[in-house]
Amino acid sequence: MGHRLVVVNSEELGDGSGELGSKLMGSFLRKLCTASPKPEVMLFYNSGVKLLAEGSHVLDALTVLSDAGVDIVACGTCAGYYGIADRMVVGRISDMAEVVSQMLQSEVAVTV
Repeated sequence: MGHRLVVVNSEELGDGSGELGSKLMGSFLRKLCTASPKPEVMLFYNSGVKLLAEGSHVLDALTVLSDAGVDIVACGTCAGYYGIADRMVVGRISDMAEVVSQMLQSEVAVTV
């Protein structure tokens, strides 16, 4: 059975202004907290993994999502590359095999 998946591949939402993209990502994640139904899984890779670490401006929203049962999954290679593996506040580290598996079994996948 498939599920709903949100893929976060950057710490900013959209291209253009980094400041605006950061604000938009915060707004998106906070609105997702009140959405129904919520995704079962959120995959974070590339610079998106930075959102899961100490100092992230969206930890409040990600904690709410995690507490609501959303599986927050970080790419281990990405977390290692950015040096945040030991500073993650929310979520768990996995690998590309799970990323591929989650993508292939999802009924709905949204990339932000």
